[in-house]
Amino acid sequence: MGEGVRTVDLFAGVGGIRIGFERAGFKTVFANDFDKSCKETYDLNFSGTKLTVEDIWKLDIKEIPEFDVLLGGFPCQAFSIAGYRRGFRDEKGRGNLFFRIAEILEERKPKAFMLENVKNLKSHDGGKTFKVIEETLKKLGYHIKSKVLNSMAHGNIPQNRERIFIVGFLEKEKAEAFDFPKETPLRLNFRDFTSNEAEDKYYYNDKPLYEKIKNDVNSEFTVYQWRRRYVRANKKGVCPTLTANMGLGGHNVPIIKNHKGIRKLTPRECFLLQGFPEYFRLPNIADSKLYHQAGNSVTVTVIERIAKNMGDVLKGKTMNSQSNLSFIVERDNSNGNNRIFPMNTLKN
Repeated sequence: MGEGVRTVDLFAGVGGIRIGFERAGFKTVFANDFDKSCKETYDLNFSGTKLTVEDIWKLDIKEIPEFDVLLGGFPCQAFSIAGYRRGFRDEKGRGNLFFRIAEILEERKPKAFMLENVKNLKSHDGGKTFKVIEETLKKLGYHIKSKVLNSMAHGNIPQNRERIFIVGFLEKEKAEAFDFPKETPLRLNFRDFTSNEAEDKYYYNDKPLYEKIKNDVNSEFTVYQWRRRYVRANKKGVCPTLTANMGLGGHNVPIIKNHKGIRKLTPRECFLLQGFPEYFRLPNIADSKLYHQAGNSVTVTVIERIAKNMGDVLKGKTMNSQSNLSFIVERDNSNGNNRIFPMNTLKN
């Protein structure tokens, strides 16, 4: 599916994109992120290429190892509905990071790339922001396709998470051959990703917030969120979008009810609800950092399906209509924990 095809993992976070592409047979030769707190989690989980913590503007492009595909979930704050809507004019320069990606593409001319961002990127500033991105990539010689995918519709993960993916190829024929994964039935619900037991610190039973939420958080089959002043229930029975600011005060951490009481999701559960495998290790760092890392990541199963399609195209194959996810998380009812099983039922 792409064996031996080399990737660089930019804005790598804790490696969600890397896992998806390596599951599809790609090889990571370089990884970079500006956030020092990600390195401990990233390096704990990957052998070989470790995370280079550096401002991407300070990287010497010539020093990046030879690679075939550029991967980047470039920062989305500048384009987020929840942000300041300044886009390329973002005061902190975050919006301009796309142009650093463009510089790397221009100098190194990899065969292909995949970029990820918030859904709102396409509509930001009346569509002008996305138009600049498209035109920039086309001027660099790339033929591109983009699509908004939802984790619950394209990755069999019960999280309502919409993200835009931009895929480009230097060869027009490969771009024409490529297609994004099609929707697939959601076979899991959030309870498949949560444990019966959790540490007491995650429960609200004896905390001040309990009195404000106890009457509204009343079902074990619903995920809730405390929105500073009120409780929001997710009527679809899936987890609402996990966000990077879950670790900043915790008001956005989803809330569930079980036999013991009302609690927020644990960091581990948040990672599972991003499609990370059970064996992904979490370092002994503050929960706030782990929540931030999970919410700032990608849904691995969605990435894997995109990667498999890109791998087939790059190898000159017809895209595999049986492009399956590598694993499924299922509950072990004997102990309330989750287990990983092979999954061979998702069609592309």
